[in-house]
Amino acid sequence: MYTEIIISVLVALAVVAVWAGIFYRIVLPSQRKRVKEEATQEAEVIKQQKLLEVKEKFLNKKAELEKEVQQRNQQIQQSENRIKQREQSLNQRQDELNRRKQEMEALRQRMDGQQATLQQREVDLQQREDSILEKERTQLEQISGLSAEEARERLIEGLKDEARSMAQGYINDIMDDARMTATKEAKKIVIQSIQRVATETAVENSVTVFHIDNDDVKGRVIGREGRNIRALEAATGTEIVVDDTPEAIVISGFDPVRREICRLSLHQLVADGRIHPARIEEVVAKVKKQIDEEILETGKRTTIDLGIHGLHPELVRLIGKMKYRSSYGQNLLQHARETANLAAVMASELGLNPKKAKRAGLLHDIGKVPDEEPEMPHALYGAKLAEKYKEKPDICNAIGAHHDEMEMESLIAPIVQVCDAISGARPGARREIVEAYIKRLKDLENIAMSYPGVQKTYAIQAGRELRVIVGADKIDDKKTEELSTEIATRIQNEMTYPGQVKITVIRETRSVSYAK
Repeated sequence: MYTEIIISVLVALAVVAVWAGIFYRIVLPSQRKRVKEEATQEAEVIKQQKLLEVKEKFLNKKAELEKEVQQRNQQIQQSENRIKQREQSLNQRQDELNRRKQEMEALRQRMDGQQATLQQREVDLQQREDSILEKERTQLEQISGLSAEEARERLIEGLKDEARSMAQGYINDIMDDARMTATKEAKKIVIQSIQRVATETAVENSVTVFHIDNDDVKGRVIGREGRNIRALEAATGTEIVVDDTPEAIVISGFDPVRREICRLSLHQLVADGRIHPARIEEVVAKVKKQIDEEILETGKRTTIDLGIHGLHPELVRLIGKMKYRSSYGQNLLQHARETANLAAVMASELGLNPKKAKRAGLLHDIGKVPDEEPEMPHALYGAKLAEKYKEKPDICNAIGAHHDEMEMESLIAPIVQVCDAISGARPGARREIVEAYIKRLKDLENIAMSYPGVQKTYAIQAGRELRVIVGADKIDDKKTEELSTEIATRIQNEMTYPGQVKITVIRETRSVSYAK
């Protein structure tokens, strides 16, 4: 049974092998041939398509290049045409220039001939003129009895005398005109300078009042048997007045720096509550150091505000020290700043250097705040200090000459002198002229009150404006204009005052009724 199955399997395998050989030898080669032919045909089609695309692109590119070449040829042709036109134009210009050159050459030849003829004529005329002049000179010498040299000398002397007389007349006219113009311009500059500076009045500065909360503090300030007040006076160099004045202690002394040190020391002692001699000395020492620092800071701030640079540190310290000094009641630092600003304004008006003028104006009273009292006037001492700290000669001269104690050597010196006088002499600047200042204000009002129809007068703005109130029923509008002019003329003729005075006449009508 197994043998039959094996034989059957072998027979089946033989049949399959036969059919596989037939398929491999007959069917498969024919399919391969058919597939190869189809692939060849398809490759040929793709090749033809690609050739057609390349050819089309080539033709398009060729057309574009031909178009671009055509455009460039047109541009080249246009450029050649323009060049030819320019060449023709240049040839025409060259021909024109050649023609003009020939004409100029011919004209020059004619001019040379005419010039030679003119020169010959000038020589002939000169000879004839010399001959005529010689004959006339001989005749004049015979008639006058003078030689030509003598006549020339007399003529020259006469002309010199005439010219000298005319020149002297011109000089006198110019000098008179210059005097009038200079006086007018000087007044204008001074008035403008005064008007552009803010003014302040003098204040009391011989005493300082220290305010306290209650009178119990006075006992602690005085101390047992007065030891505290004596220690404070000895440490600060001032006099402390403790009297019945409520809630106030008066500090008296001629030196403002000492008074300020005493005031600040009192403030710290009272605030701290510990008041005894040792504490007083300690506080006073600290306050002195604080004041020194504040003086230096004030000097720096002042120079920065005024735009002045390059000052020696010692000069800056002295400028700060001016804050605690006064001259006839006028604060010295304020006076120096005012003088500096005035000098700068006036120098600008005169066409000079305003920075130098401002520098000299700020330093002009530096000799009033020395660390030790000198035996020379403050102007000369200030010039010496400025020279010591390397200030320029014209600045030193302006400082030393502002009180005529040395000769003025530059134009800045008289400007500083004038501005110093303006700052010190203005109304309310110093206490020594307060009475005269008040009298001047009263005189202004009295002059206006002397006119009929004037009801009230008020002098305001430190005497720089006078307001006049008139009755509406006594003076009309036209009369008010005439009245202001008359008052202004009378004030100008009868009074002496700095700057200018504005007169304002006010006329108003009021109707008053009462409802009952």
